[in-house]
Amino acid sequence: MTSLTRTLALVTALLLPVAAAHATVRTETGRTESKVGASETYRLGVPTEKDVSTTGVRLVVPAGVAITRFQVMPGFVRTVKTNADGLVTEVTWRGRIAPQEYARFFFQARNPEQAGTLSWKVYQTYADGSVVAWDDTDPEKTPASKTTVK
Repeated sequence: MTSLTRTLALVTALLLPVAAAHATVRTETGRTESKVGASETYRLGVPTEKDVSTTGVRLVVPAGVAITRFQVMPGFVRTVKTNADGLVTEVTWRGRIAPQEYARFFFQARNPEQAGTLSWKVYQTYADGSVVAWDDTDPEKTPASKTTVK
């Protein structure tokens, strides 16, 4: 390995956590893929990236995903919106995630019966009233988290 290759590898390793520091949905084991029709435990990871606390997190549930239950998150109040069929379409957690802290919100869900990509849209509200939309509005700066269902 050349000196340049080692330097590039080191820089990439150091920058990766910064580039990945946003609201993400992963399986409980940290994967970005799951199986068609499977029951899965997902975790929504939300870091506070400003000098003020995060006070709210809203998750828009992708079509075809059926949330079945939530893990209790002490210090947070959870509300859900459902559609006419009773399926959860949005989840909002209100509480406090201080600067330099993060929270993980766990929930169980059944995946869609068809393969595809789930796009998890997350809206992070800060104590100053600002909202960061992790929804692909600007895929380079505020990407939506994705799960591949195979």
